[in-house]
Amino acid sequence: MKKGDHLFLVDGSAYIFRAYHALPPLTRKSDGLPVGAVSGFCNMLWKLVEESRDTNVGAVPTHFAVIFDYSSTTFRNELYSEYKANREEPPEDLRPQFGLIRDAVRAFDLPCIEKEGYEADDLIATYATQAVAAGGDVTIVSSDKDLMQLVGPRVILYDQMKDKRLGPDEVKEKFGVYPEKMIDLQALVGDTSDNVPGIPGIGPKTAAQLLEEYGTLEELLERATEIKQNKRRENLIEFAAQARLSKKLVTLDCETPLDTELDDLYIHEPDGEKLVAFLKAMEFTTLTRRVAATLDTDASEVESAKLEIEDAPRGPDLDAAKNPASPGDSVFPATPQRLAAKLKDDAAGQAIDRSAYVTIRDIDTLNRWLDRARDRGVMAFDTETSELSAYKGHLVGVSMAITPGEAAYVPLGHVAADADLLTDPDSAEALGGQIPMDEALVALKDVLEDKSILKIGQNVKYDLLVMLQHGIAMTPIDDTMLISYALDASSGLAGHGMDELSERFLGHKPISYKELCGSGRSAKPIAAVEIDRVTEYASEDADVTLRIWQVLKPRLAAEGLAHVYERLERPLAPVLARMEQRGIMVDRQILSRLSGNFAQKQAALEDEIAKMAGEEFNPGSPKQLGEILFGKLGLPGGKKTKSGQWSTDARVLEDLAAEGHELPRRVVDWRQLTKLKGTYTDTLPHHMDENGRIHTSFSMASTTTGRLSSSEPNLQNIPVRTEEGRAIRTAFVAPKGKKLLSADYSQIELRILAHIADIPQLKDAFQNGVDIHAMTASEMFNVPVEGMEPSVRRRAKAINFGIIYGISAFGLANQLAIPREEAGQYIKRYFERFPGIRDYMDKTKAFAKKHGYVETLFGRRAHYPDITAKNPQIRSFNERAAINAPIQGTAADIIRRAMVRMEGALADANLSAMMLLQVHDELVFEVEEDEIDETIEVVTNIMEAAASPRVILSVPLEVEAKAALNWEEAH
Repeated sequence: MKKGDHLFLVDGSAYIFRAYHALPPLTRKSDGLPVGAVSGFCNMLWKLVEESRDTNVGAVPTHFAVIFDYSSTTFRNELYSEYKANREEPPEDLRPQFGLIRDAVRAFDLPCIEKEGYEADDLIATYATQAVAAGGDVTIVSSDKDLMQLVGPRVILYDQMKDKRLGPDEVKEKFGVYPEKMIDLQALVGDTSDNVPGIPGIGPKTAAQLLEEYGTLEELLERATEIKQNKRRENLIEFAAQARLSKKLVTLDCETPLDTELDDLYIHEPDGEKLVAFLKAMEFTTLTRRVAATLDTDASEVESAKLEIEDAPRGPDLDAAKNPASPGDSVFPATPQRLAAKLKDDAAGQAIDRSAYVTIRDIDTLNRWLDRARDRGVMAFDTETSELSAYKGHLVGVSMAITPGEAAYVPLGHVAADADLLTDPDSAEALGGQIPMDEALVALKDVLEDKSILKIGQNVKYDLLVMLQHGIAMTPIDDTMLISYALDASSGLAGHGMDELSERFLGHKPISYKELCGSGRSAKPIAAVEIDRVTEYASEDADVTLRIWQVLKPRLAAEGLAHVYERLERPLAPVLARMEQRGIMVDRQILSRLSGNFAQKQAALEDEIAKMAGEEFNPGSPKQLGEILFGKLGLPGGKKTKSGQWSTDARVLEDLAAEGHELPRRVVDWRQLTKLKGTYTDTLPHHMDENGRIHTSFSMASTTTGRLSSSEPNLQNIPVRTEEGRAIRTAFVAPKGKKLLSADYSQIELRILAHIADIPQLKDAFQNGVDIHAMTASEMFNVPVEGMEPSVRRRAKAINFGIIYGISAFGLANQLAIPREEAGQYIKRYFERFPGIRDYMDKTKAFAKKHGYVETLFGRRAHYPDITAKNPQIRSFNERAAINAPIQGTAADIIRRAMVRMEGALADANLSAMMLLQVHDELVFEVEEDEIDETIEVVTNIMEAAASPRVILSVPLEVEAKAALNWEEAH
C-alpha cells in the first residue's frame, strides 16, 4: 500500500442482510436450496467491482476485501455481558446461505476476512487506519453508523444501495457532529440494536448539542452539575459510568491483530472459470451470462462447482444484521419531502386497502366505471400482459383507478391454472366470468381515445404500445415515471419504478410480480394466476400510480420543470411507442451469411494464433491464453491472479499489442469478432417477427442527460468504425419499393459547445461551413488549412471531441500514441487558443457546486450531489460529468424535440415516411422511393430547426441525410 492507492472495504455481514431483505425468496431450481441472499449478494458485489473500475463510485480500487463478523462472542461481551443479547435468530432460509456467501467472495477471487473474537467493524477500522498511514485512500462500503467514526479526509463511507457517499461534512450534516465526535455521541445515545445502554433520555440531536457546548463526553460528565434541565442533569450524573462503558463498547479497535496483511489485499481480475463455475452451480443464469461476457469466459465449457452446503453459519452472522435507516434518515432533497408531505392528502394519507378493489366481470359494470372516469376527467390505467415485451405479449387484463382507493381490474384473457401457456399461449380455453375481449375493447376505446379524459400510467409507453396492438391510440397521457425522471434524474435518489416511488413517497410497498406469479419452478404466467389475486395486484398498481401522480405532478410547476416534462418527455412517449410497433426490417439471409463469414474469419484467426503460439489452444480460455503468452512465450507485463492464473483481460492484451506483439493483437481481433457474432448475427434472427422485422424497446428514463437507450435488442451499440460492424448494418433493409433514410446531426455537440462557451473561432467556422477540425489544427499548430497533413487534423479532432468529455493528458496520449507530456502540451495550448472553454468549465463547476445540478439549454437538470465531495477522485468525476452534461443533454433534448415534431410535419406534407429508429444523433426512416427527395427536405428542416424557438443557437445545426437500400449505405 502506498500513496495514491485506494482500498475498498466491504461490510460483508451488512451486505448479507441487505441482500436478503431486498429481494423476494429465491430457491435453486434443481434442489430447492434457498439462494436469494446469495443472489443479491453476488449481484451487488459484481456491480460494485465493475462500476468501481469505471470510476462510477468515485474511485478505482487498488486493494479490496470483504469483511465478515465471525461469531456472536467478542471482547465486548467480556466488558458487558448483555452486549447484543437482544439479537434475534436469523430466518431459517438464511442460515444455509452464510457459508455459500463466503464461497461467493472466494469465487470472485477477493479476500474473505473474519477473525474470531472481533467484529467486522474492528477489522475494517484496522485496515482503514493502516491504509491511511501508508498514504492511501479508503472507501468503506456500508451504511452502518458505527463506522462513521472512521470517516475523515482520506476515508469515506459509501452506501451502495442509495449511491450515497459520506465524508466528514455529510456525517456532520446527518448527526450534528464531525466523525471525531461520533464515538462520544454514540456513547450518550446508546444503540438499541446492539444493546448499548447509553444515557436514558438523550437522543442524537440532544447529544450533538451537548457535545457542541462541552466538547467531549468526559468534559460533559465532569460538568454535568451545570446542566439546567433537571432530568437530563440527573441522568448524566446517575448514568455516567454507563456512558463510559458505552464508549468502550462503540469504540472500534484499530489495532486488531490481522491474519491477512494489508498488502495482500491487492485487487486483480477474477478467475473467470472459477467465478462462472460458482454462479452456474447457484443457477444464476443472467449473472453467469453477464460475468462470462465481461471476463471473456466461455460459460458452456465451464463445469459447475461442487459446493459443500453447511447446515449453519460458522459463527454467526446471527448478530450481524444492521438496523435499517430510521424514518428520519432520508436521502431525499428537502423540497420534495416538504411537497410530498403537503400533498399526502387523499392520495397518500389514506391507507391502501387491497380488499376494497373490485373485479369487473360484466360489460354493464365496466361501463359504469368508465362513466365515472368521464365524470372526473382523469383515471389511472394499467395493462397486464402475458410477457414482459409489450409488442409480443398477449393482453390478459386492464386495471383502472378513478380516485385513491377506488380501483378495479378487468380480466380479459385468463385461463385455467393448469394451462401450458409457456409452450402455446393460444391453446388454452379462457375461463368464464370475463367480458369478451372485443366487447371490452370497444368500451375502453371510447374512453382511452377521449381527449377530455387524462390517462395516467407508470411507464405509459408500455401501455400505449399494448393498446396500439388492439387499434387503440390512447390519448392524452401522463406518466409518473417520466415526471419523476424530469424532477429527480441522477439526484441521488433511487430509480423511477413504481415500487420505488411508492415506497419513497407513499410509504407503501406494493405486491411484486414475483410475489404474484412465483419464481423458479413454481412460477406461472399471470394469465393462469387466480383472478382474485391478480385483482389485488393490478388494481393496486393503478391505485398507487394515481396517488404518486397526485404527489409528484404539482412539483413540476413548483420546481420550474413543467416545460421539461411537457415538451421533452410526455409527447415523446407515444412517438416511441409507434416506432417500436413499426420495427425495422432485417434480412435473415444476410445475417446468416455474415455469421458464416465471421465463423470462417474466427477459424482463420484461430489458425493464425495457433501458428504464432506454436500449438493449438482455445483463445477464449483465459487460462490457456495466459500460459501461452506469459508462460511459453514469456511476453512482458504478465501478472498472476491469486489462484495462480495469468491475467488476460482486454487491457493487458491491448497493452501487449501496442508494444508490437502480434499474437495478443490477433486475440483481440478474435474476441471482437466473437462478440459481434454472438451478440448480433447469431442473435438478431431470434428477435424477428413473422414479417422479418425487429422491434427494439426504447428507454426514456435510464440516463442522466436525457439520451435514449434501447434494448431487446440493443440497436444503438452496433459498431460503425469496424468493417464487421458496418457489415451488420447492411442487414437492416427496406421493403421492396422503399428505402431507408438516415438523417444524422453533424458534430452537434461541438456546435453546442461553441454556442454555450461562446467561442468566436468555433462559431465562425461553423457559420462559414469551414472544416472544424482543420480550423482547430490551424489555430493550435499554426499551419495552413490548405495542404494540411491528415495526422495533424486527426490530432485536432481527438482534442475537439476529447475536451467535451474531460479527456486527460493520459487519455489523449493513449489515443494518439504520443508521450503524455506532449499530450498535456496539446491540451494546454487548446485552452490558450480557446479561453472561453476554460471559462465555461469553471462557471459550470461553480454553478454545480452551488446548486447541486447543471442544466441543459432547455432546462433539463442533471444532479451531481457529490461534486463537493472531499475525496478528490469523486469530486473530479462529478466535475467532468457536470461539464459534459449541458452539452450532451442539450443534444439529446434537440433530437427529442425533432422527433416530437417529425410525424406531424411528415403528415402535413402528405408523406408516408415512417420513423423507425433513433441512434444517438441519428434518425432512421422507411421511405417510399418516389418520396425520397421531399422526405429528406422535411426531415432536414425539422431537425435543423429543432432548437428554436425556445433556444436560438448562435451556430447553425447541420444534418446529413441519405437514402439507400440498407442502413449502412444510407449512413
